[in-house]
Amino acid sequence: MIRKPRVVGIIPARWDSSRFPGKPLAELAGKPMILWVVEAVGQAASLDQVIVATDDARIMDVVIESGNMARMTSSEHTTGSDRIAEVANTGDWDIVVNIQGDEPLINPTDINHAVEGLIAHPKISVSTLKAPITSIEEFDDPNVVKVVTNAKDRALYFSRSAIPFDRDGKNKSKGELAGLYRHLGLYAYRRKFLLEFTDMPATFLERQEKLEQLRILESGHSILVLEASSVSPGVDCPEDLAHLESLITDRE
Repeated sequence: MIRKPRVVGIIPARWDSSRFPGKPLAELAGKPMILWVVEAVGQAASLDQVIVATDDARIMDVVIESGNMARMTSSEHTTGSDRIAEVANTGDWDIVVNIQGDEPLINPTDINHAVEGLIAHPKISVSTLKAPITSIEEFDDPNVVKVVTNAKDRALYFSRSAIPFDRDGKNKSKGELAGLYRHLGLYAYRRKFLLEFTDMPATFLERQEKLEQLRILESGHSILVLEASSVSPGVDCPEDLAHLESLITDRE
């Protein structure tokens, strides 16, 4: 009998943020944002555990007092991947899912999709998600990471630039967006690979684009990229809270 992989969802949540310090505890429709995220992630049937990985006792206390799991991690980590790797190194999970801590309306179905894709492709070490680009402005925005894939849904490249480049300019002039995708920052890793990845030195393309997933491609590994059901709105600055709160209110 084949053993079902043990899967943990880890949500990195740090206090310091240049644009929004203390963001995980920002009040959103009556409770801290991080608890909305934990609640949504907890609905993903593919996860056996959900853990918040934080560097701040205030965040940890709020999560634990709500009856959920949290682990204190080093304040020296520069990326969410490094933070979740510290937690992953303490358990015997088979798959570790890195879930953004500022997306309170994340769809648990998309978490399941990433996990199921990884399980279905045993030779792949990491999976992630993409979504169709819906406007030329989005395509040209360097803050929106674009991804191109091959016929087998393996990533060819990620970039802040508009890729693929429309050499003749015909599609752009017509506003045609078919085949253009943005990357969504959720990853499912095989635990062993996650620990190897976070020990790898930064690579040239990663440093150029400031995209750590390029380290994986440059090191010769494949990334499975699956289409998500939706794009979950995130919170980058305090002004985003009102929009999220209206979406939560409309949903309830």
